[in-house]
Amino acid sequence: MKEGEQEGKMEKMLEILPALAARKQQENKRFFKALKKKTPKHLDSLMQELHTEEFEQTDCLQCAQCCKTTGPLFTQADIERISKKLRMKPGKFIETYLRLDEEQDYVLQQLPCAFLGEDNHCMIYEFRPKACREFPHTDRKNFQQISNLTLKNVAICPAAYNIVEKMKARLNK
Repeated sequence: MKEGEQEGKMEKMLEILPALAARKQQENKRFFKALKKKTPKHLDSLMQELHTEEFEQTDCLQCAQCCKTTGPLFTQADIERISKKLRMKPGKFIETYLRLDEEQDYVLQQLPCAFLGEDNHCMIYEFRPKACREFPHTDRKNFQQISNLTLKNVAICPAAYNIVEKMKARLNK
């Protein structure tokens, strides 16, 4: 598929994704509830396989919805690493870019992310927060434990949506 066609396909997917995810939400909730009760032994390896397959064909630079619509949690290690790379004191980094949320976690002051370029490239990609490196968390061990997070991510991330749909198809055989 040509690059322009891929971009058009991604734009269309981003347009319809919230409605698709909303339509599947109850089905996904039931599926994840059942998955927690009876977790297949091979779930982690299946998720790793599906994640790898999806990201061989998905270009995050065509999307960047995660950077535009959701902010990661910043751990103390993230703050120290990023502020050092930006040659800022951690306190100044926090003051400039972060705020405490209702759970007392550091999150971005505003969205889209201040480090997202117009070309969807991350200006701090090499030292980005752990939450960004792991998004959409579909290759995480004990995947069934993050079902609430996954339910949110399928409405944001086309790759997460596709992975969950393929996972349900494989496990419902």
